[in-house]
Parts: sequence; C-alpha cells; structure tokens
Amino acid sequence: MKRSAAEIVREYGPFPGVEHVAGVTYDGQHVWFASGDRLTALNPQTGARVRAIDVAAHAGTAFDGHHLFQLSGGCIQKIDPHTGRVLTTIPAPAGAGSGLAWAEGSLWMGQYRNRKIHQIDPNTGAVLRTIESNRFVTGVTWVDGELWHATSEGNESEIRRVDPQTGEVLETLDMPPGANVSGLESDGGDRFFCGGESSGKVQAVRRPK
Repeated sequence: MKRSAAEIVREYGPFPGVEHVAGVTYDGQHVWFASGDRLTALNPQTGARVRAIDVAAHAGTAFDGHHLFQLSGGCIQKIDPHTGRVLTTIPAPAGAGSGLAWAEGSLWMGQYRNRKIHQIDPNTGAVLRTIESNRFVTGVTWVDGELWHATSEGNESEIRRVDPQTGEVLETLDMPPGANVSGLESDGGDRFFCGGESSGKVQAVRRPK
C-alpha cells in the first residue's frame, strides 16, 4: 500500500452562518456543500458563494450531471439545481448514510459507523453491492475508475483509494491533525474537494497521479 501526506492546495471559508460542512459535490463549475439547512454553491476559482438552496442537508451530496442528490436523515433527496425543488426521495439503506457519490449510473453511499459503502439503485434505493471498510466512512467519490473514500476517527482523517471489488486499501493520503474530512468529491482532474466538518471550511487536496 502506498502512503503519503495529503497536500492541501487551497482552503475555502469559514463562511458566515456555516458551522459544519457535511457533503460535498462538484457540478463541473461549482462546488456544492451541505451545511445543515442549505446547499451552497461555491466558485472554486474565486472562493465566492454564488447561490444557495434551502433544503435539509445533513450528510452526503452527489451530482449526476443533471440533478443533485442530498442525504438527510433516513432519505436521499433528488433536487433540481435550477429551481431548488425536491423532485423525489428514496430511502437510505439502513436508514442513514454519510458520504454520497454518483458513478456508473448508480449512487454510492458511505455508512459511517457501519464502515460500509453501498452501491444503490437511484430510483428505488435498493442496495446493489456492498464494500466493507475497516474505518468509519465519511465521504465517497469515483474518478477515472478509482474508488476513493474519506475516513475520520478521533483527530485523524485519511483519504483512501480502495479496490472496488474487495475493499482492500491501495493508497492512503494522511490529512494533517485536526483536518477531519466530512465529505469528498473529485473535480475529475487533480483535486479532491473535502468537507471540513466543524471547521466550516472546504479544502482542496491534490489527487496523486
């Protein structure tokens, strides 16, 4: 397994009125982050907040190219990003989740204390596949066929690349002490966007090549 220190290349925030950053996603232009009672779009070039949607947003966030998906309590909400309307909801497996991502036509949901990642049918919420982890799962993302997830336990946090079939850890990026990751999304290139839990920040971490 390859192990290295995470390289934080930029920080956004803290933002007024934002006490906790949970889910994070990227729509190709803006970084969206969940902060309890709203989803906020952030311009990653300028760091400016450009708009917000008032919706329950307590955990993972994902984007499928057209719609936002937001975990809240025991359900996953499908949201029109243009109008802010919740179009449908599906049940979250086992009634709760942490990270959320979109890949290969499916939602991928992390479960924190259960230490699992579920591949989910986005229409029904049915579990298609489950990947086990040996750490708490706080964020999930796919990029270039690679599955990465974030962990956070105590004052330690990691970003891990794992085998999507077996869950074996292939590579680990160690975050600095206190920089706990609560949501994870790739920009499709050389950056991960990470929710910063109670710091109220979003951090950009370099994705290793």
